[in-house]
Amino acid sequence: MELKLTRPICFFDLETTGVNVAKDRIVEIAILKIFPNGNKESKTWLVNPEMVIPDEVIAVHGITNEKVANEPTFKELSKEIYKIIKDSDLGGFNSDRFDIPLLAEELLRAGIDFDMKNTVSVDVQTIFHKMEKRTLEAAYKFYCDKDLLDAHSAAADTNATYEVLLSQLDRYPDLENNIKKLSEFSRRKESVDFAGFIAMDEEGEEVFSFGKHKGKKVHAVLENEPGYFGWMLNADFPLYTKKILTQIKLSKLNNKLS
Repeated sequence: MELKLTRPICFFDLETTGVNVAKDRIVEIAILKIFPNGNKESKTWLVNPEMVIPDEVIAVHGITNEKVANEPTFKELSKEIYKIIKDSDLGGFNSDRFDIPLLAEELLRAGIDFDMKNTVSVDVQTIFHKMEKRTLEAAYKFYCDKDLLDAHSAAADTNATYEVLLSQLDRYPDLENNIKKLSEFSRRKESVDFAGFIAMDEEGEEVFSFGKHKGKKVHAVLENEPGYFGWMLNADFPLYTKKILTQIKLSKLNNKLS
């Protein structure tokens, strides 16, 4: 089974300093780019996170502070990474909830205006959990009948994720070999920002999905409580959430002026 592609898709995996999307940083990134003609290219980088990697995190992925001390920072790598992914859809394992949001933060922090308006994503973990409910190692054994060596190595996890998706397509005849359809199937919920602070309601309008304004339309809250916008911009929300919030505010303002 090969993926039916109309544009490239980049499977990628991150090893990081932790799991806080707004605060933590990338220490390793691997990208496997699949082209519509079947060609593949892959690249892996170690990254200096410019912060201390906690011992409990080192115990998971084995990447020490000494190992990345002389590696380039993400900002130094950002243009090369963006050049690879900018024309592609994205795929990963738990990527919708973690890898894509964190990658977006790093790119925005590096001054690259990254968004997903013309990009779809396929979260192989969601497909797996909907079909079998297991971990990546178990998925690799279940679908590919292989043991995942070097688990929590970005390159090994990335290649395993790609192989699992191919095997999922072989195993489930009703799983359509179409990236947009796979994206729709693997999507957990309809959120506007990656972190899930802003969602879409049944009317197709942005609403807050947290806090005292949960379920309320974003534009109404910003209009009735102007200080809430400033609070969110200054609080510890992901950069991409702040970007989306600003876009909504400017969109409503432009509508009023036009």
